[in-house]
Amino acid sequence: MGRSAQGDAATAEVARKRQQQEDAAILLVHLLISCANAIQAGDYAAATSNLAAARTALATTVSTAAGIGRVLSHFAAALAQRLIPAQHGAAPNAASSAAHASELYRQFYEAGPYLKFAHFTANQAILEACDGCDRVHVIDLAIMQGVQWPSLIQAFSLRPGGPPAVRITGIGPPPAADGSRNELQDVGVRLAELARALNVPFSFNVVTADSLDALKPWMFQIVPGEALAVNSVCQLHRLLVDQDAASTSLPSPIDAVLGWVTALQPRVFTVVEQEADHNKPTLVERFVNALFYYAAVFDSMEALSAQRLALTGRPAAGGLGAEAYLQREIFNIVCSEGSGRVERHEPLVLWHARFWRAGMWQMPVGPSALGQATALLRTFSGAGFRAHECGGCLSLMWHDQALFTSSVWRAAPPTNTAAGDSILDKQADNGKSSSGSSDHHQAAAAPGGIAMK
Repeated sequence: MGRSAQGDAATAEVARKRQQQEDAAILLVHLLISCANAIQAGDYAAATSNLAAARTALATTVSTAAGIGRVLSHFAAALAQRLIPAQHGAAPNAASSAAHASELYRQFYEAGPYLKFAHFTANQAILEACDGCDRVHVIDLAIMQGVQWPSLIQAFSLRPGGPPAVRITGIGPPPAADGSRNELQDVGVRLAELARALNVPFSFNVVTADSLDALKPWMFQIVPGEALAVNSVCQLHRLLVDQDAASTSLPSPIDAVLGWVTALQPRVFTVVEQEADHNKPTLVERFVNALFYYAAVFDSMEALSAQRLALTGRPAAGGLGAEAYLQREIFNIVCSEGSGRVERHEPLVLWHARFWRAGMWQMPVGPSALGQATALLRTFSGAGFRAHECGGCLSLMWHDQALFTSSVWRAAPPTNTAAGDSILDKQADNGKSSSGSSDHHQAAAAPGGIAMK
């Protein structure tokens, strides 16, 4: 056999194996969806059979080292976790310490542009909304390790005319029962040291609660004249509940939180959420939607890892921790029901309607914000990431799949404007009326940009 014929045979063999892998992956997806269907119908014998066939495929024909097999292995594990307790009448337990959750969050932050995009877009909105203000108070609905705030403090330090006095109130869980040191205090110390080094007047407050809907406006010690910003990164979906629970508990948790946020009358309310639809009432709908969403996220992480390896010879940071962070979300979506299901991601259109009902007023992002977000993502563009503006919001895209969406809001001012008037006209009028308020310099410089860390 000549070299040309040998080459053709080798190419044909590679194509044949690739086709076998694709066919096996499609079959595996069907097995897992059939398993979810059987669990939903209460047919645990059929569910067990489908799951066993899926596990066999994962062990023999579909590689779990990368690609679709990797994400499918997490969904198979989640179905197994749900199925086994279902056979014994117990609910799955995915509880872990707040410190562990915070550490996984940090590693997911390090793994790629996902949370960096969220923090950048939120911080840029806060910086612009508080331009010229002497005192700025930021309430963070989930302070975690505080990784969002060093870049904002640095940006304020560079403001022409000098920085404002910055106060950050971090919300987090109550201290552990064993009396161990609360991580929130350490966050405050680190941020205070940075602010001191940058000559930014700074103070840090802690508010602890088991749930955000238990909080009240008076707990935040609002000072008249300070520019107030409220920040929520991937937190509001955790306040959603089943429709039957919402009807028996009024107000619902999400309505309670949006109620006290509106009552605070913040200058800006920054919200970032997963652009996903994982709050369907039935397991199968959630399972299918989550499967496609997390397949895109895992594929994007693999693209990042390949890009990093090609450029530096080293794998991307935070890989295993980031995967564990996503696995926790997958398990919660698939395994939990009722109050135990907190990863209730919803698409932007549903959040828009909810914010409008709560009396919020959208602040559309401008071309400069899109340009700055695009510049931020330039480092990751080789892996397929980009920023996309839609409906006055910014989305982090991986190719054509939206992963996270950032939107900016404020409490709607009293107005007699006709309902048909332009939102942008209302915003322009409000901007003119606020430019001479007591907490603004009369000659305010244009806000600087947020530095990417």
